[in-house]
Amino acid sequence: MDTLITVGQLVLSLSILIVLHEFGHFLPARLFGTRVEKFYLFFDPGFSLFKKQIGETEYGIGWLPLGGYVKISGMIDESFDTEQMEQEPQPWEFRAKPAWQRLIIMLGGVTVNFFLGFFIYAMVLFGYGEEYFPAENITAGIAADSLGREIGLESGDHILRVGNVPFERFNDRIVLREIAINNARNIDVNRNGQEVAVEVDPKWTDLLTRYENKNARLFTMRMPLVVADVAPGGPAEEAGLQKEDRVVSVDGTPTPYFDQVTEVIRQKKGQTITLGIQPKESEQVNEVPLTLSEEGMIGVAVAPPNYFYDTERQEYGFLESIPAGVNQGVNFLGDQFKAFGQMFAGKIKVTESLGGFASIGSMFGNTWNWERFWYMTASLSLILAFMNLLPIPALDGGHVMFLLYEVVTGRKPSDKFMERATMVGFVIVLGLVVLANGLDIWRWINN
Repeated sequence: MDTLITVGQLVLSLSILIVLHEFGHFLPARLFGTRVEKFYLFFDPGFSLFKKQIGETEYGIGWLPLGGYVKISGMIDESFDTEQMEQEPQPWEFRAKPAWQRLIIMLGGVTVNFFLGFFIYAMVLFGYGEEYFPAENITAGIAADSLGREIGLESGDHILRVGNVPFERFNDRIVLREIAINNARNIDVNRNGQEVAVEVDPKWTDLLTRYENKNARLFTMRMPLVVADVAPGGPAEEAGLQKEDRVVSVDGTPTPYFDQVTEVIRQKKGQTITLGIQPKESEQVNEVPLTLSEEGMIGVAVAPPNYFYDTERQEYGFLESIPAGVNQGVNFLGDQFKAFGQMFAGKIKVTESLGGFASIGSMFGNTWNWERFWYMTASLSLILAFMNLLPIPALDGGHVMFLLYEVVTGRKPSDKFMERATMVGFVIVLGLVVLANGLDIWRWINN
């Protein structure tokens, strides 16, 4: 069921983006009197799942969910309809239109995706606002995870700055982004009342972007272990733990924080330990024997961060949300450009960052959350626009590249050249799709 929810979100998101992208080509084509023969969601080699002729355009749904297309008369595209191109140009064909009209038609799809991404970001902010933990509210500082400790962070640190960026909202992704994308080489922390500069080795630009560290945390909020729920039949229930009990020690060792509890019990899987338990609204500490599971688990759900720390929510009116959404989208695109720069510089490995449909789908999660769904859809819309602008024949950016050449020089590339260029581009794109999804399969096998 979880997999179906993930797949459902991915298919719905991509369907919205594909249809609107292709409509971005369709609308200016029709406005300029260009015939559109087909408008398809997904590809239909051999047969389609659904099709209906309306006027001169066939609308349909294909069976191969690798994208979608509009087939515009007189255009060299992935259909490779060479028979049509051998005929004399007709007034309703793409090739018969002025270069500036053809340029607008080709830019229509990515233009829609850019505006759509900004708009959805804005509407997410308008509808949901932004809830966050102010860093100053996390009075116990960070609980450094293994990656964070390797970088040089310590549990109890209060992060002040990453590079030159103030750490105002508690989120380890901010630290990861500044190191991996913006080449931050220091993290300033307050450690035991003293300001300390943690130097970040350049190797972390590569390490933090590796697929194996995709979901790894650098740190979390440091907080006590308070029982939110007890698993039926588990060690905690057998030991008599109750909701809102606080674990304050393990085998006599004080453990005021959750990360300290896990550090002590990590080496005692399957063994019997003694927990110091402080019931809610009590100063008394009871010693409770508990036998850990073979996996080293106590068998409780722990209280979430907002049990201990206050959040803040920034609300946006409709007019406020528009520039805020655009700013969010521009920042996202900026990170994509910088990431590409890091790849070309060899600091980020392409094979570690590239992923196919499984990687994309995993970012939606296995529960249906509309806020996350729309946020992911906005991000994918901008990625789709960005990738389609790459100057690869068969992508919109390839067509735009040749059209700009024609506008500047006044010389139009021959149909034969365009056919060959589109074939080469199609092979490149297909190769990237196979590589991306092949990497997903390889990771799945090796996990």
